[in-house]
Formats: sequence, C-alpha cells, structure tokens
Amino acid sequence: QVQLVESGGGLVQPGGSLTLSCAASGSIFRVYAMGWYRQAPGKQREFVATITRGAVTNYAESVKGRFTISRDNAKNIAYLQMNSLKPEDTAVYYCKFQFGSGDYWGQGTQVTVSS
Repeated sequence: QVQLVESGGGLVQPGGSLTLSCAASGSIFRVYAMGWYRQAPGKQREFVATITRGAVTNYAESVKGRFTISRDNAKNIAYLQMNSLKPEDTAVYYCKFQFGSGDYWGQGTQVTVSS
C-alpha cells in the first residue's frame, strides 16, 4: 500500500511564492517519474510538471520560467517551487508518482492566489 501526502498549499498574493511537497510512504521499491497536476474550479485536471528519476524535467508552457520541480530520491519526495504566482494559478494541486505497480495520486492541496 502506497500513500502520497501533499503539503505547502495556502493563500498567497499575486507575485508571491509557495513550495509544495509530496511525500510517499508505504511499500515503496522505486519511484520512477514524479509529477504535479492541477485542477481549477470548473476545469479539467491539467499537467503542470514532471521529473524523471534521472532529473529530466518537463513543464507546461503556462508555468515555464516560474515553477521548478525537483525530487529527493532517497526520501521519495517531490517538490514544486512556484514563483511569480498569478491568480490563474489558483487550483487544487495534485502529485502523481509512477511506480512499477502503477500510478498513485495524492489527495490534493489548495493553492489560492489572490490579493
């Protein structure tokens, strides 16, 4: 059994920064890709960023240059550093980890960008 727990969400003013974390626990052998997705009210869940075990990253165009994904393989944690936040970044952010047994999702953490 694997669990993913996100943390670090909250309310931030436009232009501000937040760092999200996603920690995996349970029966873990190896985590392959780690990713972040988000879902705004009334919209479908969308891709934000991914990072491979070898630290190759990929970003949605809307967050390139503002967000940075990273990972700690020893601790099975993914991070999402979010800078220059905009109101349109407001969403529930979810992490997804790829294991040999399949993909697992976290429960989500709310990020609200508002003055």
